[in-house]
Amino acid sequence: MTKKIAAITMARNDEFFLSRWIEYYGREFGIENLYIILDGIDQNAPKNAIGANIIKLPHVDMSRATGDKYRIGKISDLAQDLFKKYDIVLGCDSDEFLIVDPNTGKSLAEYLSKSKHKTTVSGLGLDIGQNMNFEKKLNTKKSMLDQRGYALLSTRYTKPVVLFRPARWGSGFHSVHGANFHIDKNLYLLHFGAVDMDMLIKKAEKRGADWVNHLRRRGNGTINLVTKKRTHGEMFIKFARGIQRIFRPIYALDKPAMFGLKIVITIPSRFKKTGV
Repeated sequence: MTKKIAAITMARNDEFFLSRWIEYYGREFGIENLYIILDGIDQNAPKNAIGANIIKLPHVDMSRATGDKYRIGKISDLAQDLFKKYDIVLGCDSDEFLIVDPNTGKSLAEYLSKSKHKTTVSGLGLDIGQNMNFEKKLNTKKSMLDQRGYALLSTRYTKPVVLFRPARWGSGFHSVHGANFHIDKNLYLLHFGAVDMDMLIKKAEKRGADWVNHLRRRGNGTINLVTKKRTHGEMFIKFARGIQRIFRPIYALDKPAMFGLKIVITIPSRFKKTGV
């Protein structure tokens, strides 16, 4: 039997990714099971948010670290409350999409419902970037995975975004307090923050000319790597998962490690079936 699953995110000035988030998780879990916290009373939800649960909070300017703690605190509070009527709660940023390998033949809800993990589970992190040698500007009307084929295997996005019981996330969903990491062999967390250079430049323009000049001069780390480094096949996905399952950095034993390895892979073509 498929369990009752809720999904939470928090966003500000992020209509493109938020609308994609709603489209994907609404399809997987049902639009009525989505909980969207808008950071600012002035914020408007995307048109496809009808039926979702919208919560607006006053925006307060904070430092990045303070803001991260504030946001994850609000999301964790909501998750705790949702466990009164849900079996599983997923939380992630609006540019992050947890997918299950299409080879399983199961939907994400079906797969999570059969999970045996007690507290949390992670998907392997794939940081997707635009390969400037081969890939054009993103067409925002089409599937992102139909237009992007390369990703950096990233510990930063191997996040424990799924909770099976009440618990509290650490900043950015990078950890769960008091719980170990369990990386599922069929789950992947796709991060699309670097999916398009033009999008990054437009975002930088709002922060000032110095940010734009820096981006044009230095590029984006993920985009630079997927553009310049040699790409590898699916066997390296299994390699990275094995390393991340076993090793932890000394300074953060509740997070995975990969010894600084920067491995770029070709995204398996079957992932396009997820519709992301």
